[in-house]
Amino acid sequence: MTKNQIVVWGSWIIATLVTFLAVLVWGQSFLWQFDAMSSYLLFPLFGLLAFGLMWTHYVAGSLRRAMSVKKSELQQFLNITGYAVLGLILLHPGLLIWQLLRDGKGFPPESYLHYVAPNMAWITALGTVSLGVFLAYELRPWFQDRSWWPWVTRAGNLAMVAIVYHGLRLGSQTQTGWYHYVWLFYGTTLLASLGYNYYIDRQTKEEKV
Repeated sequence: MTKNQIVVWGSWIIATLVTFLAVLVWGQSFLWQFDAMSSYLLFPLFGLLAFGLMWTHYVAGSLRRAMSVKKSELQQFLNITGYAVLGLILLHPGLLIWQLLRDGKGFPPESYLHYVAPNMAWITALGTVSLGVFLAYELRPWFQDRSWWPWVTRAGNLAMVAIVYHGLRLGSQTQTGWYHYVWLFYGTTLLASLGYNYYIDRQTKEEKV
């Protein structure tokens, strides 16, 4: 198996694994009792899936760079999972907002106060800001050549770290149980990936000087 195949197949395997783990912990959280299904039970799944796939992008990117594989080899994977992430990050808060509105709680941010404790409101806002950053990143095809675009990329990295904290404080599946340790693993490896990518970028710039 070539390096290209290892990176591509490895990325798909990791994405499949994180998807499986997210669905597994989500189903276990309500004992697979689908007769009790509601929007409040469903919307966390979209968040777990979205973060897991975005985390896979970071890990796959670091693996690709470590093995000196061109980004074009991963483009199909990035495109397919990227569209999935876009849909999931919209469904995650969107479903909650819709259900709170149906229940007569109004619109965000006030409606969030009916779902989380007042002292947790800022963490909800953190998730909203992160969502805005992720959506801004979708403008990349049109603005990636602009001088300010690297700041959007940096903001996206910070948003990923913020979501790790967001999940640890608000996620019912990520605060306790076996998935708590999976979430900590995601956070640790995310930081490692960010550090590695920063190191490689610095090395590349120094070589060009």
